[in-house]
Amino acid sequence: MIGIIGLGKMGYNMAFRLVKSGEKVVVYNRSPEKVDTIAKEGAIPSYTYKEFFQKLEEPRIIWMMLPHKIVDDILMEIKPFIKKGDIFVDGGNSNYKESMRRHNELSKDGIMTLDVGVSGGLVAAKRGYCMMVGGDKKAYDEAERFIKKMCIENGFGYFGEAGTGHFVKMVHNAIEYGMMQSIGEGFDLIKNGPFKDVDLKRLSGVWNNGSIIQGLLMEMTFNSFKHHGNDLKDTSGVVAESGEGRWAVQAAIEHKVPFTANSYALWERFRTKSEFTFGNKLLAVIRDEFGGHGFKKK
Repeated sequence: MIGIIGLGKMGYNMAFRLVKSGEKVVVYNRSPEKVDTIAKEGAIPSYTYKEFFQKLEEPRIIWMMLPHKIVDDILMEIKPFIKKGDIFVDGGNSNYKESMRRHNELSKDGIMTLDVGVSGGLVAAKRGYCMMVGGDKKAYDEAERFIKKMCIENGFGYFGEAGTGHFVKMVHNAIEYGMMQSIGEGFDLIKNGPFKDVDLKRLSGVWNNGSIIQGLLMEMTFNSFKHHGNDLKDTSGVVAESGEGRWAVQAAIEHKVPFTANSYALWERFRTKSEFTFGNKLLAVIRDEFGGHGFKKK
């Protein structure tokens, strides 16, 4: 049995995959409507933290899928119900240093922790997620069967001590910034280059079938042109950054590691707030395609 707190875009679908695999899943969400909805699919509903913990069987695995800014606040709310031997899992995009701190604090009370970087976007609801895990190895061994059922085949692994999972996910997201920047600039050159009649949707579809640069981001590029047209007229070109790219650049500076392409991609996201290029428009809608983050309309 496992408990999931937070039924947002990813938490809901992760719980859904577990339920459909035959696992018992206790769920809690501040908005009870999502609890009601997934309970109809077979999840065990709870509407207070007390009820949530009462319904969990030991050893209790408490998996939190929440924005990193509120993890500490919610942890303080559930702290009275957590006890020695429990496993606390942070599946959000927390800073790895915060994950290390929480591990040190909770381990004093005999509580094990896992920090799990989760990737895959909205399509992972059907395909399965990719997960990068750090924390107590004993806790990982207890949680591995649940992780396996949520993930795509061979798309998960344990990488080391507390903080490791969120560190490698942070770097993953920085690489994502760099790859998206490259795609955006490439299509900008094609659109504004010497040949004015290139069908960008068709080109992205061709590139995603057998080329060296095929992959999920190119699939999302194709979907972006499919949903918004070759001119992307409905978006302003502002590209948000959620923090992990910035943390990765800070870590690269701290450890004196060259991080040129990914650092440049972060600076470009800052620049999109005042300068709107076609490439930046494409970045904004690709980001929405894979993560459902939304974009600023023109």
